[in-house]
Amino acid sequence: MKNPAHFYVVVPLGLEELCAQELSALDIAGVRVQRGAVTFTGSLLDAQRACLYCRTASRILMRVGVSDYQDEEDIYNFACRTKWERWFGPEATIRVDVNARRSPLRSLDFTVLRIKDGICDRFMHFMDQRPSVDTAHPDIRVFAFVDPTHCTFYLDLCGEALFKRGWRTEKGEAPLKENLASGLLMLAGWNAGTPLLDPFCGSGTIAIEAALAACGVAPGLKRHFLFENFSDFDREAWREELEEAKACVNMHVPVKIAASDISTIVVGKAEQNARRAGLGALIDDGRLTFSACDARVVKPIAAEGLIVANPPYGEQSNPKSATVASMMKDVADNLKHNFAGWTARFLTSDRNLPRQMRLKESKKTPLFNGPLECRFFEFNLVAGSFRDKA
Repeated sequence: MKNPAHFYVVVPLGLEELCAQELSALDIAGVRVQRGAVTFTGSLLDAQRACLYCRTASRILMRVGVSDYQDEEDIYNFACRTKWERWFGPEATIRVDVNARRSPLRSLDFTVLRIKDGICDRFMHFMDQRPSVDTAHPDIRVFAFVDPTHCTFYLDLCGEALFKRGWRTEKGEAPLKENLASGLLMLAGWNAGTPLLDPFCGSGTIAIEAALAACGVAPGLKRHFLFENFSDFDREAWREELEEAKACVNMHVPVKIAASDISTIVVGKAEQNARRAGLGALIDDGRLTFSACDARVVKPIAAEGLIVANPPYGEQSNPKSATVASMMKDVADNLKHNFAGWTARFLTSDRNLPRQMRLKESKKTPLFNGPLECRFFEFNLVAGSFRDKA
């Protein structure tokens, strides 16, 4: 694309600043932070590189037009006026989605239908052929956002959400999305030189995202994107971008990451996920380990390090188990006795976690895990500071 375009990056609430930092590190200019999003203006290649490298983004959309409206017919006419043929032809399959905020429209389903009609009628008028609809696996995905006065059309660059890296088929009971896991590691200030432990590993997402980042594996390296279906897609430039990303991968980096969970079945699935992510070499030589262990008795893997975990919320699945509150007290007792010199970071929707653990947090960061409002607590585990005071 010769002319710069406007891009809208969907981001989990609380990770907007981190995403903006990632985009700036890619030499993308004009980055602006909004609630739940980051925007920038640049070339399509800029946006493609963001899809490839950005670890915290959920989706990247390219704005193709904005118009005022009063009713569904105005939006239909807007769809008819939009030059869709710049980006795809009538042989492409399409899907349309509409999101609204305080919109006067009576039916979003009807609005979706009218946008589809407008797109197809334009192609019929100019090319005597219309795109077909495929809601499951479209070649092109159109997003429309309507507020009280304006409708904006976007083209989705991604297809599958960006947090879907391509390695996860085995999921835990409540899987943590990959981009949120990466955000937790960034907020915790983790780097490959710091031993990392997740005693509630579930699907292994935190450990896997950490290992991939340490090895320089771009999160979008092994997946397909919808921008590859655009008419003006520069396949050669993209191939060069992928080759450059592959050249940055170093699977020999010294790193020490341990993930554990109380269930042998869960741990086995987590290790399968890690191997599917291409981390078999790290597992085989012990740089990345998965083990079945109760978090209440887990032992440190080094004299100092970082714990990043997403412990269970509410009651545990097993009705015979203690409540999560009492379990976390036992976890804290273990941390106090065995993890002096470490820092622990826990993501939870339970704001009473510090009181349950009888620890004073040094930091708490508001985040959202899907629809759940959470806090990312930090506890500095200092030797001699947890003695009972009579």
